[in-house]
Amino acid sequence: LWYHLSIKKSMFKIHFSEQELIDLLYAWAAITFAFAILLSGRSFFHFSENLLISGLTVGLAFLVHEISHKIVAQRYNCWAEFRKFDLGLILAVISSFFGFAFVMPGAVLIFGFVSEKENGKISASGPLSNIFLALIFLICYIICRRFFSFPLIIVKIFANGVSINSWLAFFNLLPFPPMDGSKIIRWSPQIWGILILISGLMVFLF
Repeated sequence: LWYHLSIKKSMFKIHFSEQELIDLLYAWAAITFAFAILLSGRSFFHFSENLLISGLTVGLAFLVHEISHKIVAQRYNCWAEFRKFDLGLILAVISSFFGFAFVMPGAVLIFGFVSEKENGKISASGPLSNIFLALIFLICYIICRRFFSFPLIIVKIFANGVSINSWLAFFNLLPFPPMDGSKIIRWSPQIWGILILISGLMVFLF
């Protein structure tokens, strides 16, 4: 079964197979659960609250990152689908009980002929999407802290959204294979430098 989402402006279709949607859901659920455990620490009194925070920050950051890779890859007529890594997801959950998360959720598998520039753009789309998402969370955080009185859980969601997306972007921009940064820097060192500078500053300042 294939699901077609039409994007009229760019005149192409984004294809999600049933297996891909299942894999994305499993990976999102496992990552959300693992980071909820990390946020809760030794006390599970606020676990349900942390589960919500994790799902809307870490889980969303993961989904946006992977789907961005997929969209740009399909834009260049590549076959691109996310596949979960079962062992990586199991290790993420297990390691979270020991105070850290070893996260290897899976990846978007891409097949097709692309130039170095196109490959660089496909790779840049993931970290760039997290930078934009971090900026959106940051704006929301500033607004709710300075101009309105929001419940603490909302403030936590915005704050975690900034830090998680900034870290995810920065980590994936490291110029070492198989990270996105290694492909971006081969295509354009200037663009790589701008992206890692922005994400690095957000990690450092927030």
